Amino acid sequence: MFHGTITALVTPFKGGKIDEDAFRAHIERQIEDGVDGIVPAGTTGEAATLSFDEHKKVIAIAVKQAAGRVPVIAGTGSNNTQESIELTQAAKSLGADAALLISPYYNKPSQEGIYQHYKAVAQAVHVPQILYNVPGRTNSHIATATIERLSHIANIVGVKDATGDMEYLTANILACGERLEFFSGDDASTLPFLALGGHGVISVVSNIAPKTMRQLTCAMRSADIATAKRAHFALHHLSKAMFVEANPIPVKAACAALGWMSNELRLPLTPLQDVDGLLSVMRQFVSDEESFNSL
Repeated sequence: MFHGTITALVTPFKGGKIDEDAFRAHIERQIEDGVDGIVPAGTTGEAATLSFDEHKKVIAIAVKQAAGRVPVIAGTGSNNTQESIELTQAAKSLGADAALLISPYYNKPSQEGIYQHYKAVAQAVHVPQILYNVPGRTNSHIATATIERLSHIANIVGVKDATGDMEYLTANILACGERLEFFSGDDASTLPFLALGGHGVISVVSNIAPKTMRQLTCAMRSADIATAKRAHFALHHLSKAMFVEANPIPVKAACAALGWMSNELRLPLTPLQDVDGLLSVMRQFVSDEESFNSL
């Protein structure tokens, strides 16, 4: 259903409000550079600090700007099951193609609680849904046995896996067969993730280097390992730089350095400390012939 390079979009702000013009331009840039999908209002889009109305607005802008050219997978997760249902219903009504739901955070639910949470959302809203496992943010982990149970629910179609753990991915693929699609949520391990049978990446770095990330995913789909490896190595330092502080602090700074939007974040996030270090990595990426493309 979904594949390749899917960008987890930043949300531009200006004067405390969503910068709609910058957001539309950023989406257009992504589509022009060939991405296979976009995710508005996810972790990278600072969804945790968006009001309900802002959350819906971000999704609505993305759907309208994409205009059917690429799938829109709306971030609709919450640690409140009823809120997740309401956000997912809103995303469906706004025309999103699917929903991405982070595993409930802070509450520290049991595996049964995680299962019942996702089951409740899936039963309430009939739209394709992708589970999102990112233990570093949620302080919980979706066990393989839980993913296997959820894979039997028809409109749960995939998993975004940000663990970078290839053993975990292997276990999940073996448990779920062809029922689910698997997407890397860790840019640095995209190549081995795809080599094991992953379908794509929901990427932070593709906000600023969509062409090269897509070179990697396309090459893996066509079994061109040499090209995929060159793209992987070209992206290595840039991918690491995107996580020197909590996402989306570095990628927002990178977008600002490129003149695409302001470097405005919402508290409790604050601007990147080592901007010079980030700029050095970006300049090296642009000048490196192995990266294939300039930004």
